[in-house]
Amino acid sequence: MKHNKHISNPDNLQSEVDDILNNTPESPESAEAQETPETPEEQPETPEQQIERLEKRVAELEDIRLRQMAEFDNYRRRTNKEKLDLMDTAGDKLLVDILPLVDDFERARDAMAKTDDITSLREGIDLIYSKFIAWLDKQDVHAIDTVDADFNTDEHEAITTFAAGEDKRGKIIDCTQKGYKHGDRVIRFAKVVVGE
Repeated sequence: MKHNKHISNPDNLQSEVDDILNNTPESPESAEAQETPETPEEQPETPEQQIERLEKRVAELEDIRLRQMAEFDNYRRRTNKEKLDLMDTAGDKLLVDILPLVDDFERARDAMAKTDDITSLREGIDLIYSKFIAWLDKQDVHAIDTVDADFNTDEHEAITTFAAGEDKRGKIIDCTQKGYKHGDRVIRFAKVVVGE
């Protein structure tokens, strides 16, 4: 039985494989072509004919396998590109959200050059800081608590210890750099001084 037709639709590959394996005739014409014995008795297949038929079948199955591998490779490349595009656009959204804070800093710099009123400058800087903290809060980014907290290796990084008495043993004495969490995940450990 011959299966030399071109495989045009990858979605039908499995059914074509099943057809080949089950020796299912593809059409009435191919069935008639198969049933053309020269004598009333059906001639048994010789070992050479069996080998030739099986080699053709192996070649057809190998062709189908290569096509499926190519389809999967194309699918993998396409999904990887989509993931990269998604990451790029997510980064763009964060940058667009932070640009108003850059505008505020530029206005504050201009104001510093034009005025000597320290109180209004301080109020402006406090306002920008509050806006930035609110933006971080919107992104679910929060500072790790260190005030009167017990030292916790899951959130804190001890940079040194300090003899502070028995009541301060294992407690955070000072924080030299704030730590932050994004949701429940630590994105920067708090650098602290721990009492001993």
